[in-house]
Amino acid sequence: MTSSSPSLRETPLGEIHASSGAHFTEFAGWRMPVRYTGDTAEHQAVRTAAGLFDLSHMGEIKISGPQAAEALDYALVAKASTITEGRARYTMLCNADGGVLDDLIVYRLGEQEYLVVANAANAAVVSAELADRVDGFDATHEDVSDDYALIAVQGPKAVEILAPLTGTDLSGVKYYAGYPSTVADADVLLARTGYTGEDGFELFTSPADAPAVWRALAESGAAHGLIPAGLSCRDTLRLEAGMPLYGNELSASLTPFHANLGRVVKLDKPGDFVGKEALAKVAEAPTERTLVGLRTDARRAPRHGYRVLDTDGTEIGEVTSGAPSPTLGHPIAMAYVDRAHSAPGTALQVDIRGKSIDVEVVELPFYRRSA
Repeated sequence: MTSSSPSLRETPLGEIHASSGAHFTEFAGWRMPVRYTGDTAEHQAVRTAAGLFDLSHMGEIKISGPQAAEALDYALVAKASTITEGRARYTMLCNADGGVLDDLIVYRLGEQEYLVVANAANAAVVSAELADRVDGFDATHEDVSDDYALIAVQGPKAVEILAPLTGTDLSGVKYYAGYPSTVADADVLLARTGYTGEDGFELFTSPADAPAVWRALAESGAAHGLIPAGLSCRDTLRLEAGMPLYGNELSASLTPFHANLGRVVKLDKPGDFVGKEALAKVAEAPTERTLVGLRTDARRAPRHGYRVLDTDGTEIGEVTSGAPSPTLGHPIAMAYVDRAHSAPGTALQVDIRGKSIDVEVVELPFYRRSA
């Protein structure tokens, strides 16, 4: 779609995207740029220079108060109380059965203040669940999604692009951190997490400041090869980096252990938390299916929902995400397969609309940036 719909929400950067020639799509109720110049060009720009992303559709929930840490320890699988001020942590919100309701990043803004960032499609669910789970603690829940726009600059040139626009020493901004700063004279929360497999920064700005910050980054990055990038290349970037996507690798019917992310579940933290009993049982025994990487030299790429077969043609799994890899030059995929067929080097097949192609199990991630 290329025109606005009355039923879709616009980010504060919608007019800039339109003037930049963006092609739009509906995503989680938002009108979002899916691509500008082209998927491959944008993907390669992030790998070799930098890409500029609008992530303003993400949800932000603030948890604050004397028992904010204890409330989040109960609500999430992480031990939020051990996050130090200025740092962030990747975690998950699980249901009582241990299924993943969303994967999140939690920033500790102050001794009694946290910012929880949720995926756009799950923002309302996460906000409602957190409101319910912090009830009874001396803590306040506030959905502040409308107070933020979110801009990301990702790629090996990110530091060179951002440095002239801020007084913050970027060499001191650690991975998985978030600090108050100014960028292009606007107050921001300057974070360094990323979802592309590259170095980069995320800038939480006010909606009013977002257009000026975007334009300043675009101007600073022009000489470095920075281009605007859409949702499509963001998906292939995260796939190469082996990063899960909610609705594909993560869902309410799967636990973090299925996705080989059991490390984020802190079963040893004091007290109870939602899903603890169920997750403790899953931790005691390997899951029947596990997430693996697949590669193929075939022309066509395995896609979400395609069946994975053993060499005898017996179904042993399902593809969760797949695409041609612009960086590696061949198709890749992630899939859940029976654990007996999960060892790297295992030969398997994927049924692509009635035709089987050969694939090989490989270690994740497919791509890892050089230090």
